[in-house]
Amino acid sequence: MRRTAAVAELKAQLSRFLRRVKAGDEVLVTDRGVPVARIVPVGSRTEAVEALRDLERQGLVKLGSGRLPAGLLRGRRPRDPSASVRRAVSEDRDESA
Repeated sequence: MRRTAAVAELKAQLSRFLRRVKAGDEVLVTDRGVPVARIVPVGSRTEAVEALRDLERQGLVKLGSGRLPAGLLRGRRPRDPSASVRRAVSEDRDESA
């Protein structure tokens, strides 16, 4: 069952709403009548993995192997001999000021 609650109502009765969520309900949180968040029960890890596998079957994501390539974090950072990146950031900051 979905329940709607304004931010002020949720703040005042948070424990009550959390009990409902634990029981399986959803709470749609609104701010001045506009939906801003949804509180749902925490799903199991298995459900999350299955959802990701479904997305992979659809070609929307590619699951990783769980391991980073050897030496990934030991590599050297690329050099910027002309300092173009630093110059671009500095110019952008000057324009924003």
